[in-house]
Amino acid sequence: MNKNLSPEVIRSGAAALGEWFHNINLHGVWTAPDHFLGDYPAQVWQHFAHVVPQDLTGLSVLDIGCNGGFFSLEMKRRGARRVLGVDSDERYLAQARFAAETLGLEVEYRQLSVYDVASLGERFDLVLFMGVLYHLRHPLLALDLIHEHVVGDLLLFQSMQRGSMDVAEVAADYPFEEEAHFDAPAYPKLHFIEHRYAGDVTNWWVPNRACAEAMLRNAGFEILERADREVYLCRRAQPPYGTGAVYPAKVPSR
Repeated sequence: MNKNLSPEVIRSGAAALGEWFHNINLHGVWTAPDHFLGDYPAQVWQHFAHVVPQDLTGLSVLDIGCNGGFFSLEMKRRGARRVLGVDSDERYLAQARFAAETLGLEVEYRQLSVYDVASLGERFDLVLFMGVLYHLRHPLLALDLIHEHVVGDLLLFQSMQRGSMDVAEVAADYPFEEEAHFDAPAYPKLHFIEHRYAGDVTNWWVPNRACAEAMLRNAGFEILERADREVYLCRRAQPPYGTGAVYPAKVPSR
């Protein structure tokens, strides 16, 4: 650890990088002590930290949408051999690098869109994809690409959910004329945000619980555990329509 830095130097260095979304303890200096969500993300991490192995020795981890690097740092603290955090926002990456350097933890960070994960050219034992899906214009495509190119075994997934938290039993098929199931609150629904939600123009699609789980299965992930209200530990499996991100057209017969 870089304990030679004084609290004043750390505080000024963190402040120079702008407002932080991740509240990280840098040798007693907190990066977002007045966060509107409280001690975020530590206070939510405690609810599902148990599903990630305490000992990640020898394993590789990819953190997609790493933001200020809180989860990347946690994975390195658990002994992961290699941790790579990617984000499309260079400001967040600068914060993440500052946190890792200050804490003396070896984590690599790169600017990368989730749609470009194939360019990494490698699979990871554990992929974190948390707090990203609802910020994407093309969320299912992102899940397809993650499955196809970077997940070697496990996926830790989180998405904001709105609407019913119940899950309807959905038939494998319905007649074209049948419409009632679409109105059921627990039917898989992906809510489109045309303007803003919570003042954030980057919020695009918010699933209900049934939709989040259905999208994971459809992209080829077996849900091992619903670790928290919006968090799932998944294992890479075979997509229902075969490998690749191209699926058969669903054209009704009539």
